Amino acid sequence: MSRLVLRPAAPEDADALGRVAHGSFHQAFAGIMSPAALAQRPHSFFVERFVEQWRYVTVAETADRIVGFSMVRQGHIDMLFVDPTAQARGIGKALLAAAEAAGARSLECFRDNHEARAFYEKHGWTLNQSLRRTFCGEEFDFVTYAWKA
Repeated sequence: MSRLVLRPAAPEDADALGRVAHGSFHQAFAGIMSPAALAQRPHSFFVERFVEQWRYVTVAETADRIVGFSMVRQGHIDMLFVDPTAQARGIGKALLAAAEAAGARSLECFRDNHEARAFYEKHGWTLNQSLRRTFCGEEFDFVTYAWKA
């Protein structure tokens, strides 16, 4: 793997961030969400979000290619995704450490996203609560985690 660089996002990153988010979202949640719910998050949904919220994003790049990102707002990790083709290379760990250093203290994930839950727990995050809520028009179970620095 080329050298990993973390940097603040820029407005021109929106399309590449959308590509990573879309690919990761659909790969990670295909076994959790219905096809109809997944269809509510096309590439364009993510691009529009990044056009508006790029200031909250940290980008992970290798060889001048965006391979992951985290979005942290008000101490909460809103998103942390790594391109499926670049996973298991320490990118998520680096993004999580950067989010923690920037003050992230909470996050939420699907209760049934066992891979993500194991990742956060391995890196010191503590299960906080379980909740059920509507997401993409359907009811899902979620869990929240807290970081105790």
